Amino acid sequence: MDLDAIKAELIDDQAAVQFADWFKAFSDPTRVKIIGALLRRELCVHDLTVLLEMGQSAVSHQLRYLRNLRIVKRRKVGKTVYYSLDDAHIEQIFLQTLQHTNHG
Repeated sequence: MDLDAIKAELIDDQAAVQFADWFKAFSDPTRVKIIGALLRRELCVHDLTVLLEMGQSAVSHQLRYLRNLRIVKRRKVGKTVYYSLDDAHIEQIFLQTLQHTNHG
């Protein structure tokens, strides 16, 4: 395959930035722990603060970051907001990465 053909199939700049931003979300241990907890079940901010032993504002900040990247979604019931993973792709990628990390 010649270089022109490869270049024609490269990821465009905007998609490459989005892709890199998505993986940056997984570069923070707190966000990884949040995603790991949400793999188990939907949780509210309070539940996450107890599990992670962190303040509400810090957890909320990380959830907002993950929500902006469409890694988590929220559901409001009264005054309580519950968070869950946005879709099955998140779970698959997270579990594959975790398996790779634990391999060896």
